[in-house]
Amino acid sequence: MMNIGIVGLGLIGGSVGLDLRNLGYRIFGVSRREQTCQKAIALGVVDEASLELSLLSIADLIFICTPICDIIPTLEQLIPFLSPSAILTDVGSVKIPIMEGVSQIWPNFVGGHPLAGKTASGIEVAQLGLFENRPYVLTPNGNTPLESVEKVEAIARLLKSQVYLCDPYEHDRAVAWISHLPVMASASLIAACMSETNPTIVKLAQELASSGFQDTTRVGGGNPELGRMMAQYNSLEMLRSLYSFRDEIDEFIQHIEQKNWLILEQKLRYTQQNRKLFLHHES
Repeated sequence: MMNIGIVGLGLIGGSVGLDLRNLGYRIFGVSRREQTCQKAIALGVVDEASLELSLLSIADLIFICTPICDIIPTLEQLIPFLSPSAILTDVGSVKIPIMEGVSQIWPNFVGGHPLAGKTASGIEVAQLGLFENRPYVLTPNGNTPLESVEKVEAIARLLKSQVYLCDPYEHDRAVAWISHLPVMASASLIAACMSETNPTIVKLAQELASSGFQDTTRVGGGNPELGRMMAQYNSLEMLRSLYSFRDEIDEFIQHIEQKNWLILEQKLRYTQQNRKLFLHHES
């Protein structure tokens, strides 16, 4: 059975560790904080934890679960300690810059993106079964060894994920629509509500906000650093989706200004019918 390494013991890295350790794998974790290492051991996420990447010299498969901006620097720092046969994978939500950056450094790398998470972050919220019935995308390129892809795919299936293989470009364009655009749209809704100039109305709106508002704004209230990195590393596709979103908002404004109530209802019927096409992973 493979030794599994994890760099970055937050929600995703911690949940990978919990699941795979529960299946009998030996898990070795690296974090920047000693306190996180101690928590990881206490919570049963890892067998051993360290601040030093050298701990992972015996790992056969390493998950890099750092913020997007740290994935390539982490890989570069790992190289002196890696076995030539070691497989590396990541969990970043943007794939083109990662795949392009690692291709010359470590060809035995399988791009990965589990689409699972919570608004909260940190090892304290790691949980068993986080990835169950959730999409897990792998984005090999022409240089990725097939055997390595198969091994990472097998691990993803052990996490009970629904595995998809696709081109990194296709991945980044698709997640711009269903992950990155919603963050900005949701954040914009919160910002728009806060722009109300009457403090009495703002307070009343905050008190009246219920499940509909909570559902619509959840991702806009998430980790700001993660949202910024989505925009920074997937800017072309995010802009493409934002321009389209702006066009749709403008169309709604036009229908309301012109009192096109029947056309507006037809548009809402169209969105009602099509929403279900995106919700087959809903739990």
